[in-house]
Amino acid sequence: MVVYIDLIFITNLLIDGALLWLTAWMRKLRFRWWRLTVSAAVGALYVVMMFVPQLSFMYTFVIKFALSLLMLWIVFGFGSLQNYIRNMGAFYIINFAAAGGIIGIHYLLQNSGEIFNGIWYTASGGLSFELKIGFWFAFIMCFAVLLWFKLVYASRRKLENRQEYMGEVIAFVGDCQIHCTGLLDTGNQLTDPLTRTPVMVMEASLWKEKLPPAWMERLSEGEPDKLVLELDDEEFEWRDRLRLVPYRGVNRGSAFMLAIKPDAVEIRIGDQTSRCRKVLIGLDGGQLSGDRSYQAIIHPDLVREGGESSAQDAKPPANSPTLTL
Repeated sequence: MVVYIDLIFITNLLIDGALLWLTAWMRKLRFRWWRLTVSAAVGALYVVMMFVPQLSFMYTFVIKFALSLLMLWIVFGFGSLQNYIRNMGAFYIINFAAAGGIIGIHYLLQNSGEIFNGIWYTASGGLSFELKIGFWFAFIMCFAVLLWFKLVYASRRKLENRQEYMGEVIAFVGDCQIHCTGLLDTGNQLTDPLTRTPVMVMEASLWKEKLPPAWMERLSEGEPDKLVLELDDEEFEWRDRLRLVPYRGVNRGSAFMLAIKPDAVEIRIGDQTSRCRKVLIGLDGGQLSGDRSYQAIIHPDLVREGGESSAQDAKPPANSPTLTL
């Protein structure tokens, strides 16, 4: 059997470098590339040592664990014991995820004949399983699994960050209460240009039991101004609460949004609760969130410290307000 030491060294250098880089990304650590390269080279040299019979004593748990500590010290330094333990935990989690992913994908791609050929009986009557994974398969799958792990972890962290700006929204209109989850959008500056009333946006589907059946389709088509003109032929109990709010959407010209004047809106984000009376609720005919995690966009002026909020400090816009959806 021919073994190419240089190929094994370069391969392990790239894999160890990717594992260390992903550890730094996961822990949000800064590092110098030359330190990462030296650390990955130390790990790659250790693999090459397996071909030196005189160094076989180094392949023990203690030596392997000490080597991982050395690699982390080279690239990240020590800092403090707490941070060092966290870096070690992240490094091993990524290693186990990569190894488990490679084995799992290899198992999925095997047929029944290949699986049974790898099973054999021991002298004591037990079962043992021999796993043979190709060199290039392990190399390619390692990077594929690491990329997959990065994407999943990034989406989870993004969701956690967004949860800090999400809260419960309760709209009170007469005897009706509409409950939903809202997202606080600090860039939302949509206000009624005449009364300077902040406008929060909610999905029109939340109000479908109170709105005329034909309105849902018309709202999704973006024709709220025509609905107001046709009110003479419609019996609608909240006719006096309807407003048309002009706005300028992204990549589009000026348009109008149909809004309802509620009695009050209560917003609960974390431990803070705000109750607003000077507010309009704009009705959007589509879905504000693709994953349905929230159904309303909260205007930042509606969230005040101290509980009660009337949003009287809203500044009038110079032109038509801009709403980002």
